[in-house]
Amino acid sequence: MKIDEMGSRQRILGIDPGSRFTGFGVLDFEGDTPMYVASGTIKSPDGTFPDRLKKIFAAVNEIVTEYQPDVVAIESVFMARNASSALKLGHARAAALCATFAFDVEVHEYAPREIKLAVVGTGSASKEQVQHMVVSLLALDGTPAADAADALATAICHGNQRRMRSRLSNESVIASLR
Repeated sequence: MKIDEMGSRQRILGIDPGSRFTGFGVLDFEGDTPMYVASGTIKSPDGTFPDRLKKIFAAVNEIVTEYQPDVVAIESVFMARNASSALKLGHARAAALCATFAFDVEVHEYAPREIKLAVVGTGSASKEQVQHMVVSLLALDGTPAADAADALATAICHGNQRRMRSRLSNESVIASLR
């Protein structure tokens, strides 16, 4: 069931794609308040590249089946150190996304800098800073692995965007061009 109102609960699955380590994080947003549900890392360091993609696809499919998110928020592809790395990242991202297509979920993508800005306040934040803020914002007892923290940050970013879109749509027009 899709939930559009800010007063309603919305479950968000955040995904931080990677060809060897793909992070996931599941949050429930009750209005403006994020509540931690689950997070982890899909590890696929061994095997052929197609085998690793197959593992990502299967794991994300299981996660969506188990947690039934309303929305998937995923980090967009960025130019990595070289073209080969960027291409592999794109393939991993596609495997994760394709695993969600059989479910009735919205998909939103966010640039890495946009995610860091939403969670830490600067688009150039380090992984450690993202981890620290995720622990703080979600009042976690422990620190999630870097990839899981990045996925949780992606879900937080979407929750913040959702809140802003809702507030902007409820505002009266104060000026218009005719």
